Amino acid sequence: MAEFFASGRVIDLILVLLLIEGAALAILHHRTGRGIAPADLAGFLLSGFFLMLAVRAALVGAWWGWVSLCLTAALLTHLADLRHRWKRPD
Repeated sequence: MAEFFASGRVIDLILVLLLIEGAALAILHHRTGRGIAPADLAGFLLSGFFLMLAVRAALVGAWWGWVSLCLTAALLTHLADLRHRWKRPD
């Protein structure tokens, strides 16, 4: 089990599940009109995706620049998602 975590494969599994979740939610919205619109999903799914990439890079001992780049991408997508949500009157 330790190798599963140390190799980063646990993060690979989480990333696949994240993609499946996004696809399932988008399909649900497309077919029924219910749930969260894909444009609203993108921001938080992408920021989570980039955070998981940062964790994976750190787990496998990747160059610190990759970790930093992934964290920066997570921050930028998170801020873009906040901006998108802030402008909408709900």
